[in-house]
This record gives sequence, C-alpha cells and structure tokens, in this order.
Amino acid sequence: MEKLKDRLHQYWLLARFDKPIGILILLWPTLWALWIAGDGKPDGLVLTVFVLGVVLMRAAGCVINDYADKDFDPHVDRCKLRPIAAGKVTPKEALTVFVVLCLVSFGLVLLMNGYTIALSFVGAFLAASYPFMKRFTHLPQAYLGAAFGFAVPMAFAAQTNAIPLVGWILYLAVLLWALVYDTMYAMVDIEDDLKIGVKSTAILFGRRVREITAGLQVVILGLLLAVGQMQHLHWPYYAGLAIGAGLFAYQQKLIFHFDKADCFKAFLNANWFGLVIFIGLLTAYL
Repeated sequence: MEKLKDRLHQYWLLARFDKPIGILILLWPTLWALWIAGDGKPDGLVLTVFVLGVVLMRAAGCVINDYADKDFDPHVDRCKLRPIAAGKVTPKEALTVFVVLCLVSFGLVLLMNGYTIALSFVGAFLAASYPFMKRFTHLPQAYLGAAFGFAVPMAFAAQTNAIPLVGWILYLAVLLWALVYDTMYAMVDIEDDLKIGVKSTAILFGRRVREITAGLQVVILGLLLAVGQMQHLHWPYYAGLAIGAGLFAYQQKLIFHFDKADCFKAFLNANWFGLVIFIGLLTAYL
C-alpha cells in the first residue's frame, strides 16, 4: 500500500497537480471563449467537459514535456528535481501516464459534436509535439501559444458548431499572450538553456525582449478590444481590459532588470490578467 501511495504521489507531481498555476492560465482563455460563444450562457455540459479537459490536458502536457526533456532537466536548476529527472519515475511510466490522461480526455471530447471531435486531434497533436520544438526553433513559445490557445476554436465549435471570425481573433490574442508570458518564464532559464543548447524566444529576443514583449502586449490588448467591439460588449469588459493593461505594465516593470525571481513573478502575474479579463466578460454579459 505504501508503495502504491508513493507511485501515485510521484505521478501527481509529474502531472504538476501540485502547481495549479498552469491549469489557471489555460483555463481563463477557455472560459473567455465559452462565454463569448455562448453569449454569456455557455452550455452546462460543454462547460463541464472543457474545464475537466483543461485540467487533464494540462497534466498530459506536463508529463510529455518532462519525458521530452528527460536529458535536459537534470542540468537545469529549476527542473532537476522533477520526478523523471530525479529518477523517481521512469520514462516508460511517464508515457503510460500520458496515454491514460489523453484517453480520458478523449472520452470527454466524445460527448461533444463531430466538429469538436475532429478539432481535438489537432489540439492533441499540438500539445504532444510542443515539447520537442525547442530543439528545432527559437519560437517554441509561439508553438506553445498555438497549443494552449486551441481550446478557443474548439470551444466555439462545441458551443455553436462553427468558428466565427471573432473566434479566430480571440485565438490569435491567446496565442500571443502565451508567447509573452512563456517568454518571461524562459527568461529564468536563459543561462541553463544556452549551456545545453535549448532554444527559446527569450534567447532569440535577447536584450530587446522587453521592447518586443511590450509591443506584443499592445497587440494583444488591441485584439481583445476588437473582440469587445465585434460582440458589442458593455463597459465592464473594457474596465477589465484597462486593469489588464495595468498588469501588463507591472509585468514589464518586473522583467526590466532581467532578475530571475522577478521574471518568474511576471510569469505568475499572467494568471491575474486572465482572471480580470474573465471577470470583465462575466460582468458585461450579466
């Protein structure tokens, strides 16, 4: 019994259930999309499936990420205590956990319409292939955004059986948002990544990382403003955008001196941006 308890605990850590920040950052744009697609009243079954799907697929993404980075993580200070890197979970065990999580997620998707089921294969491919991108391109953060944000078009498909223009604009905003906050996350690991040959936008942008991320944040706010205009949303949504702009400015202040701890704080602060946009949406529809 103790051995089983230990295995389950290690799998729990492997799936990062002990660090829910990743779930929240994935969840907020999914809720944005569901509320917009449902005109403020998302279908209960669709909402339940997508919330559970976010939790499971984020866990699956963490597992396959650690499997892909099993040769890199032991050399990165922030990652060397992860279960695979520390030798507490074997790569074979990790793949088994990944498959189980994906199968349960797919079982949930089968409750949706055919369009959503078809899109789920694209989403699963993006999530499973993302961890390997850092070997081939300096833009893995953009690829992460494409994977993380794919819940947006899927939400529109599940709710309306179609993906309107506003859905694609919201998807682009979420993709860029993930690129920005994951670049700030990557700033923490620049020294280790350079040593082991891992690529990232933090390395690509170099000393211009602040200017580039700030410019992208302006674009994100512009896209979200367009979403509000297209949906004829009321003033609370725009109040949320204004607060979000303040949070973006605070994140820029945090990364200004390239301090690792502050860069990580900037990444964590992304959760609050997601929350205030959702509260603005929720209140606008109410």
